[in-house]
Amino acid sequence: MPASPDDLFAFLDEHGLSHTTRWHEATFTVEEGRDLKASMPGGHTKNLFMKDKDGTIVLISAHADSELKLNQLHKLIGTRRLSFASAELMVECLGVTPGSVTAFALMNDRDGRVRFIVDAALMRCDPLNFHPLVNTATTAIPREDFRTFVALTGHEMTEVDFASLVTG
Repeated sequence: MPASPDDLFAFLDEHGLSHTTRWHEATFTVEEGRDLKASMPGGHTKNLFMKDKDGTIVLISAHADSELKLNQLHKLIGTRRLSFASAELMVECLGVTPGSVTAFALMNDRDGRVRFIVDAALMRCDPLNFHPLVNTATTAIPREDFRTFVALTGHEMTEVDFASLVTG
């Protein structure tokens, strides 16, 4: 059974990780959440669930305003070209549905199938804002507590400068 938002909050509390959550109408795109994000400090995210032809599964958390050259990303992270993974694989690996993809879903990847890529521009922000496994809320977490969260899930975090793909 995948974790619920309450399970996530309990996990964060259990490990002494600071977090605040604001409940709101469902948002499915960065644009839909613009007004909400303007009232919440920190870095806001767009999250993509992808895979390559060899079966490498990748979760990308990028700054909401970053331009992502996905056709170039594979060169930086050592995979084959990436494409969007199916909703079924997303549910299987992360326990969330499209529109609710979030780095917090790494806690559902108990088998360590998902490789986590994070945008360098996002990691310059503090706090960081993610959906808490549903798209009807946004949870803010201090950057260092987020790093701790990722480590506690058993995942490594590969930081990528997406701006270098745009200019390079």
